[in-house]
Amino acid sequence: MSTTKSASAQYEGFGKSGQGHISTGSGAMSGQPYGFQTRFEEKAGTNPEELIAAAHASCFTMALSLMLAEEGFMAGTLETDADVTLVKDGDGFKVSKSALSTKGSVEGLDQAKFEELANNAKENCPISKVLDCEITLETSFSPS
Repeated sequence: MSTTKSASAQYEGFGKSGQGHISTGSGAMSGQPYGFQTRFEEKAGTNPEELIAAAHASCFTMALSLMLAEEGFMAGTLETDADVTLVKDGDGFKVSKSALSTKGSVEGLDQAKFEELANNAKENCPISKVLDCEITLETSFSPS
């Protein structure tokens, strides 16, 4: 099985005064503004690290959901946050960490099994595999 998804970015001007727009092939985002101000100055819009955080949180949660279903657990909820950290690296920057925090409530599951499956999802979701940084996971579990 193979799938390809697409997105596009446009940028006008250069450096701190430049600004751009990001769109996804699905149309979920269309012309979303981004630039230096949305990345470092809290201006409205998005930035690459926020998009990585969204991708990592959603990919991890989907992977964990699949693993739970494969173990026979079909009822419950999962909520995941991801905090992606960008740090100075020589003359440039790099993503140094993606911190996942997930909460689960799964009927018939105990905390030890939840943590086992969550760690498996952290290591094996496709976005975790593509990230070249530290990935941490904090779990919170409440049985249904």
